[in-house]
Amino acid sequence: MSNNDQLDKIKNAPGFIAALDQSGGSTPKALGLYGVTPDAWSNDEEMYTVVHEMRTRIMTAPAFGGDRILGAILFENTMDREVEGQSTASYLWNVKNVVPFLKVDKGLADEVDGGQVMKPMPDLDALLEKANAAGIFGTKMRSVIKQANEAGVKAVVDQQFEIGRRIVAAGLVPIIEPEVDIHCPDKAGAEDMLHAAIMGHLNSLGADEIVMLKLTLPEKDNLYADCIAHPNVARVVALSGGYSREEANDRLSRQNGMVASFSRALAEGLNANQSDEEFNATLDASIASIAAASAT
Repeated sequence: MSNNDQLDKIKNAPGFIAALDQSGGSTPKALGLYGVTPDAWSNDEEMYTVVHEMRTRIMTAPAFGGDRILGAILFENTMDREVEGQSTASYLWNVKNVVPFLKVDKGLADEVDGGQVMKPMPDLDALLEKANAAGIFGTKMRSVIKQANEAGVKAVVDQQFEIGRRIVAAGLVPIIEPEVDIHCPDKAGAEDMLHAAIMGHLNSLGADEIVMLKLTLPEKDNLYADCIAHPNVARVVALSGGYSREEANDRLSRQNGMVASFSRALAEGLNANQSDEEFNATLDASIASIAAASAT
């Protein structure tokens, strides 16, 4: 699997990143929206099997391909499973020409200074080794900023870049995701603080330390233009963050050079009870709209 081909695709190809990495706590909700109720499983292992079936249906659908999808973010349990007889990461790249990423965080710590840093990741080195062995290209990890508070923003961004550099050192490309809650009372103010903090860290990276950024769609259009243009940044992607697909696409279309990395907004409208024809038509329309918004 050629890392250079994958990096080239992530940097330059049209399209967006599919986030298929809901895990643990958000899984029952994601399955509920998909029309699968909790009586379909009796333990976590069975629940993850049901989730893998949903994700397999998405990944194997004719509409899901490298022409419009740059990469896909997986949860560890999905990485460990197979799609059509090969590991999920191999299937994505070898069959679909979609670059595989792995979610590596263990969830959020409690809010301090208006920010939620990530919980400790004591097994990170082992997970990165496993990801490399599985043919994963990059990682994703999420923190959340809930208030325009300098101390909270700094704590979130400092931790993201500290762990991000460890991920780079392990040979993977990290997606650094300091989400600004869309309900933040002074969202624009928080985004200004975040932008300044990110630029400070980007400017301190070594020439060969390549990262990606996953950011909330900002109040001020093209706020992150200098992040997008930064030589250490392979791509800047946007999270949907609770906006409907329509609003997320509308906001994204105004951010030049930013592409989507939507999860709930990608799966919106998909249902377990749809025929393959209906399912694929719904997914195709969803992918088309997100790809169009990403192309601006």
